[in-house]
Amino acid sequence: MLRDLIKELTEAHGLTGFEHEAAKVVEKYFKSYSDEIKIDKMGSLSAIKKGKAQNPKRIMLAAHMDEIGLMVKKIDDKGFIQFTNIGGIDQRTLLTQEVIVHGKKKLFGVIGSKPPHLLEASEKKKAVKMEDMLIDVGFSKDEVEKYVSVGDPITIRRKMLNLQNDMVAGKALDDRAGVAVMYECLKELSKMNHDCDVYAVATVQEEVGYRGAIPATYHISPHIGIAIDVGFGSTPELPKDETSDLGKGPCIGFGANIHPKVYEKLVEVAKEYNIPYQQEIYPGATGTDAWGMQITRGGVATGLISIPLRYMHTSVETININDIKNAGKLLAYFIVSLNGEDLEGMLCY
Repeated sequence: MLRDLIKELTEAHGLTGFEHEAAKVVEKYFKSYSDEIKIDKMGSLSAIKKGKAQNPKRIMLAAHMDEIGLMVKKIDDKGFIQFTNIGGIDQRTLLTQEVIVHGKKKLFGVIGSKPPHLLEASEKKKAVKMEDMLIDVGFSKDEVEKYVSVGDPITIRRKMLNLQNDMVAGKALDDRAGVAVMYECLKELSKMNHDCDVYAVATVQEEVGYRGAIPATYHISPHIGIAIDVGFGSTPELPKDETSDLGKGPCIGFGANIHPKVYEKLVEVAKEYNIPYQQEIYPGATGTDAWGMQITRGGVATGLISIPLRYMHTSVETININDIKNAGKLLAYFIVSLNGEDLEGMLCY
């Protein structure tokens, strides 16, 4: 079931600001383990699981379901589409990608490149800039304009690939992997008694500045908020002190953006239940929904869990499914550990 969810999530198209298709997948799976589903005015989806306490505290989990991608900038005289980026897509990886232009109807296209035989010597030494790339959908200008307008979103077309050792690769695992963690958490909680109300929020527009997390946090007004995102997975060319290993557990973040008591509690729970984990240090803002959550209203005690991920912001992002399972288990046991806890006292500095 988890692998099926990850496959549907990564293959769904939900560019920042256009997350509707991804939201349908989230709702389909989350409704089995929640008491209520709500979608706010921004488009963020909250799966609410009620706690057993008379006056329950509120725990908010947040993982963004939007993905980076492209947008139509211009249609030239021959029907080729010029484009720009939405979010921090790695333009080095765009050449020869298959794409879908989401206009009045979906059009398949390719980002072509000049044949190497026709390249000048100077061109062979340079990376092609995004502004020099074009999308070919096979139509003339008149035909393209029947279906496509400036501003239409464009997503990468990519199927999930099952690798060895419980690894999978695909697009948008930043941060649909985090969404899958929330699913695992809700599934675990369905077998447990917990006092707190849990809000598992699939947020929108994180890739352009936490725009979904801020209003969702303001509305829920949680006592504790935990963001689930992805971190840099280790590969041979990257420094070891800035990366984490795939398959060795989720990363528990610590730094200025993280409440120390929430961090300590997460580590304590991981040790108590023998859940493998790694540590990740953030000297400033984390660049995740944790930042948007922490500074909303009068401030929220915030934590961060990260899934190690290789090849971030490409269409072959790679994770280990066991890290998702362990992160979901860690969050569920963390929430249960708060039963009977005086959160006001616990969260005092």
